[in-house]
Amino acid sequence: MKNTVLVTGGAGYVGSWVSKMLLEKGYTVRITVRDKSKNDKYNHLLKFEETSGGILEIWEANLLIAESFNSAAEGCSSIIHIASPFTLRFKDPQKDLIDPALIGTRNVLSAATRSTTVKKIILTSSVAAIHGDNIDMKELGISEFSEEHFNYSSSVKHQPYSFSKVLAEKEAWTISKTQSKWKLIVINPAFVMGPSLTKTSNSESLNFMKNMLNGKYYTGAPNLMFGYVDVRDVANAHILALESKTANGRHIVSERTTDVYSFSKLIKTIYGNKYKLPLIKSPKFMLYFVGWIFNLTIKFIKRNVDYDIKFNNTKSKNELGLNYIKLEDTIKDMVTQMQENGSVNK
Repeated sequence: MKNTVLVTGGAGYVGSWVSKMLLEKGYTVRITVRDKSKNDKYNHLLKFEETSGGILEIWEANLLIAESFNSAAEGCSSIIHIASPFTLRFKDPQKDLIDPALIGTRNVLSAATRSTTVKKIILTSSVAAIHGDNIDMKELGISEFSEEHFNYSSSVKHQPYSFSKVLAEKEAWTISKTQSKWKLIVINPAFVMGPSLTKTSNSESLNFMKNMLNGKYYTGAPNLMFGYVDVRDVANAHILALESKTANGRHIVSERTTDVYSFSKLIKTIYGNKYKLPLIKSPKFMLYFVGWIFNLTIKFIKRNVDYDIKFNNTKSKNELGLNYIKLEDTIKDMVTQMQENGSVNK
């Protein structure tokens, strides 16, 4: 039997793919949920377990409760720590984003240190820990972001999600240096897209695609650039890092960067005029008047719209051996699934 791996957030959008792939490879997979009685959150994984060579275990834990992960960690050779809020819909950024990310990281890593078995931790961070605003690249005088860069421009009031990611990752590196029991490897994905294994997911990725197809950006899409990556590549990157004997440090995982309007044109290339896709690329000055519709602050528009970004993904390809799924295929698979489950028009 393969080793036992604890996957926090193992029933979520990214975590479900990680859990599925591990089960298929014969691992014993422990996932953590806040309430085991709500089995609709993980039933899809139980079905995968039936046809896999692996074993699925369901454990209860809470990111905000000290020592909550201690029992789940004991007996595991590795931890893949994915659980962390990814939402743009929040009331209190400290309570809803920063505390779960930061305190959760402390609690999970503390459990690893207390255990007698954990030798490796794979942490899901984000390119949001690499940079905050797109203008950062210009301010730094660089032509691309790499693993050496850390987000310096986010705060609790400006880009709090990005702030939560860089705080949590820096905390993980700090804790890592205080012990010698386990090795830390970090995965820094760009905007994760692609098919979901669970209908209960409320991922911002699925909301973004739904808004795109349902016409929210019909009158115009901002010249706002993101890195994009397939959810299956993100999951694969975690497992490649888990099984690698040489992987170290951080790993940017991004297939390409493109702006929102160009992203919509990729959809149009596949589906023609089937959906109410953006008609134009919105001029920046217009966004100052209508940005509130998309929850964009004036500061965000000023520092992000009309600025190019680029991510260097060489390390993920050379060190992890990751072969990227093309964004066009990601879009096709994602939209096909959304059509099948009725969240968008067929």
